[in-house]
Amino acid sequence: MRTNRLLLRQWRDDDLPLFAALNADPEVMRHFPAPLGREASDALADRARQHLTENGWGLWAVEVVDGPHPGFVGFTGLARPAFSAHFTPAVEVGWRLDRRAWGFGYATEAARAALRYGFEDLGLDQIVSFTAEGNERSRAVMRRLAMTHDAADDFDHPSLQEGHPLRRHVLYRLSRTPAWMA
Repeated sequence: MRTNRLLLRQWRDDDLPLFAALNADPEVMRHFPAPLGREASDALADRARQHLTENGWGLWAVEVVDGPHPGFVGFTGLARPAFSAHFTPAVEVGWRLDRRAWGFGYATEAARAALRYGFEDLGLDQIVSFTAEGNERSRAVMRRLAMTHDAADDFDHPSLQEGHPLRRHVLYRLSRTPAWMA
């Protein structure tokens, strides 16, 4: 998939060291339980690659083709949450980009392409996104995507123990509408 500045594509082996570096960055992983080591990072990329191969959609590698930092910068795409909550089953849009790619609008641009794919190609009626309550950077992307937040939808992430500082999550939703697709 191509946008003005980005290519959303299948993962390549040469993405793995760069992906491991961003997953090891404490600032990138600030709103996740912990940074990932190389083995866990590679396993995540392998699962993403396999899902894309088997389904034609998923978490695409994001490559900047027109910008100040060309090359692989992370992932954006669609996934099914692996836990049960009041809003599942669902398809979520998510992203994780290297810090050097922050502040250029890449997350919004790539997520918009993933949303379009979900609505137009997969025929989804709704796509969600969620993050830890304090992750204002991701929440800002969700708002730029015209996703809506209702505090009644917020939830405690079932994978995190009671009292964990990241347990409380906010949920945003976007429905397929003619206005969004314009």
